Amino acid sequence: MINWVNFASQAVNGLVLGALLALISSGLTIIYGTLGVLNLAHGALFMIGGYAGYVVYGFTESYVAAVVGGALFVMLVGIVMERVIIRYFYARPHEDQILVTFGLGIVFVEVIRFFFGSLSKVVPGPSWATGITPLGFMVYPTYRLALVAIVAVALVVLFFVLYRTRLGMIVRAGIEDSTMVGALGINVYRVFMVVFGIGSMAAGFAGIVNAPVVSLTPDMGEAILVQTFVVVVIGGVGSFPGAILGGLIAGEIISITSMFDPGYSYVMLFVTMTVVLVLRPYGLLGTAGRE
Repeated sequence: MINWVNFASQAVNGLVLGALLALISSGLTIIYGTLGVLNLAHGALFMIGGYAGYVVYGFTESYVAAVVGGALFVMLVGIVMERVIIRYFYARPHEDQILVTFGLGIVFVEVIRFFFGSLSKVVPGPSWATGITPLGFMVYPTYRLALVAIVAVALVVLFFVLYRTRLGMIVRAGIEDSTMVGALGINVYRVFMVVFGIGSMAAGFAGIVNAPVVSLTPDMGEAILVQTFVVVVIGGVGSFPGAILGGLIAGEIISITSMFDPGYSYVMLFVTMTVVLVLRPYGLLGTAGRE
């Protein structure tokens, strides 16, 4: 039965999911906006972050160590990806980028399946965020509320790095004219390597902070990848604020539609994406970019 409490609960669920999608999508849009690379391995990096955090937690039994260790490990994986493979595809057609990153995603999934099996794994939440929190009109899991705050802090840090630091200035200048940046004595491709690592870390960070909410499986990145690309399209490809707005919109659409009929949640998400593309071809906050 649908009532005010159910609607409010689903709206909060949508906020939690939307915040998570915003964080993952911000990493994807940073990579595309900076490098022009369509990274279909992004969902697999989200999954790897969860498993890396699971391993660290097994050794330390510390949630903080698991989050930090998982995020840093995925950043390292991203840097290695960029140095060994992705750097050779910057000037290649998008079709080649899609194929190579799709292949990398499959390899990552099968490697995780080989070492951890297909059974789900669980990472406990921190002791300070266990139980439920009364919100007046309902009670809600404390960790899910904490998750929104954690993701918000991570997004603020990413925004600061991109828009308030020298690294961010070089990145944004490199997007416009990498040749000129290189003429100034700056190794723009080394900066791009760091950016790819940061974008990957955003996905890995999301994977481990979401682990106490959803059990880890090798295939968990597939669904989140589709949602993430829809978020990027809705918000605007290459737009960091657009990724946040698109994530929040997508989270609410999926959650609230599920209250009426779960089978139509993704239908409504794609309908929304289609309407946005018809009315604003570059997304809500996007602009004409790379062709």
